[in-house]
Amino acid sequence: MTTTLRPTEPLQRADDGTRSRRYHVCVNSRPVGRVHLATVPGSGPSVARIQELRIEEPDRGRGRGTVAALAAEEVARGWGCRQIEVTVPGAVAGVLELARTLGYVLRNRLMEKVLDGPVPVLPPDSAARPMTRDEYEIWDRAGRREYAEDWISRGVPVADALAKASRDFGGALPQGPATANTWLGVLEHEGVPVGDLWLGRRGGSAFVYDVGVRVEQRGRGHGRTLMRLAEAQAMAAGLDRIALNVFAGNAPAERLYESLGYGTTEYCLYKTL
Repeated sequence: MTTTLRPTEPLQRADDGTRSRRYHVCVNSRPVGRVHLATVPGSGPSVARIQELRIEEPDRGRGRGTVAALAAEEVARGWGCRQIEVTVPGAVAGVLELARTLGYVLRNRLMEKVLDGPVPVLPPDSAARPMTRDEYEIWDRAGRREYAEDWISRGVPVADALAKASRDFGGALPQGPATANTWLGVLEHEGVPVGDLWLGRRGGSAFVYDVGVRVEQRGRGHGRTLMRLAEAQAMAAGLDRIALNVFAGNAPAERLYESLGYGTTEYCLYKTL
C-alpha cells in the first residue's frame, strides 16, 4: 500500500510571502487523514510548520502518520524551507516519541498551572514594585538580546532570531510598561533589586513572558519568590490559570516550575531540513 499526500486546496500565498496548503493523507487514493502545512508568519518562507497532522482512528498504528510527516517535509523542502516545526500536545501519548524518532529536537515547551489555592505570600524582607521607565529601557535591551540568543542557539538563523525578538517584544509591549493587561515589576529583597517579572494575559489566562534573577543574586530562592509574585498578581486580576514557556535545556527553571505544580501542555520541536 502506498501512502501519499493529495492537495485539497490550491497553494495559499500571503502578502508577507508565507504559504499554506491542506492535504488529504491517502492510502491507495483512499483518504485516511489530513495534513495542514504552512510557513511560519514572521519567519518568511524559511521555516515551515506542520499545523495539523491527523490519521483517522481505524488507520492508526500502521505508520501512516510517519509517512505523512516525511511527505510534509518533502513539500517544505520544495518550498525552499530550511527548517520545519511541529507542536505536540502534552497529553497525547506516543506522539512526542514519534517526533523524536523522525529527528525532531525539543526547542521549548508550554506549561500551565491552575490557581485554586490561597493567594501566595512573599517571604519576609521581599517586596515587589512596578518597574521604572529607566529600568524598563535597560531590561528591554537586555531581554531582546537574550531572547534572540536563545533562538540562535536552537538553530534559528541570526537575522531571523533578531527579527523575531524585535517583533515579539514590540508586539507584546507596544506601549512599553504602559501596555494594557501587562505588569512589569521588580522584586526587591531587603531593599535591593534581585529580579524582574513580565506578566501579561493570553486569552483567559495569565502568562509569564519573562522572569529573571540578577546574576549576583541567583541560588537564593528569588526565582521561586518571583513565581509566587506572578501567581499572586494573576489571582489579584481574577485569573485562575497561569502559563509560561521554558526553553529545553534550562534544567533549573524546569525543576522549579514542576515543583510549583506546573504541567506541560505543549511540546514544540523542530528539525533542520
